[in-house]
Amino acid sequence: MRSIGVRRRGLSLLELLAVVTIMGILAAVVVPRLGTGGSIAKSEACHVQREIIQIQTALFRREKGRFPARDLSDIGRDPKYFPEGLPTCPVDGGPYLIDTSTGLVRGHNH
Repeated sequence: MRSIGVRRRGLSLLELLAVVTIMGILAAVVVPRLGTGGSIAKSEACHVQREIIQIQTALFRREKGRFPARDLSDIGRDPKYFPEGLPTCPVDGGPYLIDTSTGLVRGHNH
């Protein structure tokens, strides 16, 4: 028998089981969302870089009267267009290529 006024220390096994169960449920909900966030962000970054390249190629065409090379080697060397260097795709690390007749980036539809 317990005497009245005696405090018990710690958690019972049932209370501990309830806490672990709640933490497990929370982890099952949160972890999958964290895992897909990175891939979505990389895909969006690829889209933004593709748009930037298309804008820069339009500016290049306005100044030079032609689109840059398919592999963007000529525009990539000019710091006026890409001061930080020619970007690569954050999803697969591949280079961006353009259609030299339209100036649009080919592929990279992540």
